[in-house]
Amino acid sequence: MPDHDSMNTDIAALFDLWNSTLQTGDAKQVAALYAADAVLLPTFSSAIRQTPDAIEEYFEEFLKSNPKGTILHQKVSVYDQIAINSGVYQFETSISGIEQKMCARFTFVYRKDDKDWKIIEHHSSVMPAD
Repeated sequence: MPDHDSMNTDIAALFDLWNSTLQTGDAKQVAALYAADAVLLPTFSSAIRQTPDAIEEYFEEFLKSNPKGTILHQKVSVYDQIAINSGVYQFETSISGIEQKMCARFTFVYRKDDKDWKIIEHHSSVMPAD
């Protein structure tokens, strides 16, 4: 049985997988990281995405900005077949040569299905200005 620290490291690495999948520019690959019953509360849309097709549709638009995420702070918790990673990430985007950086709060909830962890809930919201 894996120890606590290695499980936390494994769950934290799921963000790296998600982020590198964003770099492919393929919305279908990104959507495949989500379980069939997943819910996405995305950063740049008010629509709640509750189907694989709706999640893929969101990423088709989001990937046009060439996003690259970096975690600034995270807390990982693992509960048997459920894991949560929440914190703050920064996205760098580039649209028509204009680069921007934006910080957002995030929560990824994962469920272990067979041998793979799948995202079952993902919430991302822009950090408010203080």
